[in-house]
Amino acid sequence: MKDHQSNILIIGAGVIGLAIARELKERNPEQSITLIEKEPHLAFHGSGRNSGVLHAGFYYTANSLKAQFTRDGNRLLHAYCQEKNIRVNPCQKVVVAQNEEELAGLHELESRGKVNGVDVRLIDLNELAEIDPNVQTYQKALFSPTTATVDPAEVCRAIQKDLEAQRVEILFNESYARRMDDHTIQTVSGRRYQAEKIINCAGLYADKVAKDFGFSQDYTIIPFKGIYLKYTKPDQPIRTCIYPVPNLKNPFLGVHYTITVDNTIKIGPTAIPAFWRENYQKFDRFDMNEFLEILYQEARLFAANAFNFRALAFEEVQKYYKPYFVGLATSMVKQIDTKGFTEWSKPGIRAQLLNTKTMALVQDFVVEGDEKTIHVLNAVSPAFTCSFPFAKWVVERYIATP
Repeated sequence: MKDHQSNILIIGAGVIGLAIARELKERNPEQSITLIEKEPHLAFHGSGRNSGVLHAGFYYTANSLKAQFTRDGNRLLHAYCQEKNIRVNPCQKVVVAQNEEELAGLHELESRGKVNGVDVRLIDLNELAEIDPNVQTYQKALFSPTTATVDPAEVCRAIQKDLEAQRVEILFNESYARRMDDHTIQTVSGRRYQAEKIINCAGLYADKVAKDFGFSQDYTIIPFKGIYLKYTKPDQPIRTCIYPVPNLKNPFLGVHYTITVDNTIKIGPTAIPAFWRENYQKFDRFDMNEFLEILYQEARLFAANAFNFRALAFEEVQKYYKPYFVGLATSMVKQIDTKGFTEWSKPGIRAQLLNTKTMALVQDFVVEGDEKTIHVLNAVSPAFTCSFPFAKWVVERYIATP
C-alpha cells in the first residue's frame, strides 16, 4: 500500500488539532494538511465533554501561557461564534467567598485578572443581588462579565466544516500505532502516513506518541474523571455561573454551578483519579497495561502525598455520594431544591500531565518538539477557551518561517 503523503500530519482531531490546522491554513492555504482521528467522529473525548465555558482568564499568574491564551481565547471564540452563528449563552460568572480567608482569595483573583488585562472586578452585595439575587457570599463577590458558555461540539463541527472547505483531509477511525521514522507513522489499520512535519495532538495519549519520538521523558499523563450533575426541574433558580474560591495550588476549580448554552443548570465537576485513560464507565475501554502503569503512578502520589494527593483522592471519591456532592454547591446559593439534581452528565476525562521527577501536576501548557515533530503534551484546562491563541503560538514558535 502506498504511503499517504501531505505537508502536515496532525494526530488527533480534537479542538487543539483542529485549531492548529485552521491556523496553518490561514497562513499558507496551499499546503496539504491531514488530520487523523481514532474515533468515528469529532469531539468524542475532552473536546466534546468539557463544560463549554468560555473562561475569562483571571485565575492564572500573569507570566503563564494560560493567562495570555485564556484572555485572548475568550475574545477570539466569541468573535468566531458570532461569525458562524454559533449559539452563545452570555451567562457571566461570579466567584463567591465563604469567610475572611476566602475574601482575601477574591482580592488575589481580582489582582491577577487586572494584571492580565481581564475585565473583572469585585462587587458588593447590592450589585450581586442585581446580577443574581440567589447567590450567597461573604461581603464581596468577583464578577466576570465576559464569561459565557457554548456547545463545544458545535464549535468543533464548525471548524471541521471550515477546514474541509479548504481541502483539509480529516480521516476518522485511524488510530496511531507506531513511529516508522521521523516523518512516517503507521495506524492500527496498517496504513502509513508520511509528512514533512508531524504534529501530535493526541490528548490522553499525547505522552505515549511523544515517547515514540524521544520526547516526554519526564512526563506522563494521569487521567482524572469529571462528572456533572444536572438540575432537571423546570424552574431557573440561578441566573449566572457561580464558582467558589479555588485552591490555586491545584489545577481544579472546585464544585461550581454552570449554566449551559441551552440554560441547563449543572453542578460539578468531580476530579476523581481514574485508573486507565478512557475510564469513562465501568470497564469500557479497559486496558490492563494502562491500569497497572497509572495505578503505579497514583500509588507513588499517595505515598509521597504530592500536592496533598491523599486528601484530594478521599475528597473526590466522596462526591460519588450525591447528597455530599450537592451539599458542596448549596452553600453558594440562598435556596435551591436539592431534589432537583437528578441526572448525571456524560463523564469526561482530564488529560493531566504529571512531572514524574518532581511529582507535581503541571499547570501550564507544555509543548516539546524539533524541526520534524511537535508534541502537545499538556493542553491543560481551559484548553478549549485557549485553543485559537494557543494554536497561533504553536505555529509561530515551532512551524512558521521568518
